[in-house]
Amino acid sequence: MNHIVLIGRLTRDPELRYTPSGTAVTNFDLAVDRPVPNQQGERETDFIRIIAWQKQAELCANYLKKGRLVAVEGRLQIRSYETQDGQKRRVAEVVANQVQFLDKGRDDATAAPGSGSSGSGGHDDLGGVNLDDLPF
Repeated sequence: MNHIVLIGRLTRDPELRYTPSGTAVTNFDLAVDRPVPNQQGERETDFIRIIAWQKQAELCANYLKKGRLVAVEGRLQIRSYETQDGQKRRVAEVVANQVQFLDKGRDDATAAPGSGSSGSGGHDDLGGVNLDDLPF
C-alpha cells in the first residue's frame, strides 16, 4: 500500500503549468514538522515536494499561497532523471489525490469551490454552521 497523509505549510506559491495535451499540473513544497524533537530538543522540519493534477492543480494554484496550512493525501512517487552534465538523480515527491485547505488565507474573501475547506466563508459542509459564531 502506498498512502501518505501530510499536514504542513507551503514554503512557496504553487507553480501552475499545462502539459502539451492541456492537462493542468502544479507543484509546491510543504514544510512538515517532525513529531519528535531531536537530541537538542529542537523540532526538525521535512520539506516535501507535492504534485497535483487537473482540477486539483488549478484550485491549488488559484487559492493557495506561501504560508498556507494544508493537508495532503496522496501517494509517494520516486522518479529518476539525468542532469545536463550526465549525473543520475532520484527525487521523491507526493502525488496528491486531495488537498484540504486548513486555514483561511489572509487575502481570501471567498473559498475555493470544492477545496474542502471548512474555514472559508465562515460555513462548513454540514448544515451551514457559521464558524465565526463558535466560541472556540
